[in-house]
Amino acid sequence: MTEHRASTSARTLEERAEAEFRAFVADPRFPCLAAKGVMRSEGFWLRRYGVLGSARSSASLGGDLAAFVAEVPHDGAGLHSFVAVFPRSVPTDECEFERRLWETIQRLHEHDAPNAGWDPTVSADPDDPHFSFSFGGRALFVVGIHPASSRLARRFRWPALVFNPHAQFERLRAHGRFAPLRAAVREREIALQGSLNPNLADFGEQSEARQYSGRAVGAEWRCPFHRTRS
Repeated sequence: MTEHRASTSARTLEERAEAEFRAFVADPRFPCLAAKGVMRSEGFWLRRYGVLGSARSSASLGGDLAAFVAEVPHDGAGLHSFVAVFPRSVPTDECEFERRLWETIQRLHEHDAPNAGWDPTVSADPDDPHFSFSFGGRALFVVGIHPASSRLARRFRWPALVFNPHAQFERLRAHGRFAPLRAAVREREIALQGSLNPNLADFGEQSEARQYSGRAVGAEWRCPFHRTRS
């Protein structure tokens, strides 16, 4: 009976997290049109975990993320996102969230499948302008959101990491749809906040690692991630 109640409670919390995230993205002021497209097409997975950055939560996330990247089309067709929500984590500020984000990414990398390799379309060096996190052999752009974010577009009730396959952005570029989408999103971001995130840059201009947490970082900032396996 106790086990059944625990299982029911976990499902209820995950359903609540999904409802909250849907409402967050559905807000008319929310600027990311790609995220809205993911919602419309039901192309997202949402899972709930414990503490952001912990070994246990990262291991559970790794198993689910591996299943996600195995199912998403390799050619980038459609729009897909994996949303990992951590309701038990309450970061006090942006720096703490950023630290936990990179702890999670490092743990994911260290527990990636031995034969997965790094996605050859991106760099594994976080200082390289062509860097992107890779898991299961697939490049993923990571968006961190949390209640202490200075960026309104990233201010969500609970800490969460959103993993977006790079291939879908490259497909949009190939079809001439990425630039108009990017322009519309940036216009909406300015309407919401009055400014763009100073770390915002296109892939290949500067390392996207600077964008993952959402915190404005200076030129002296160095990404704590390091590749430990081929």
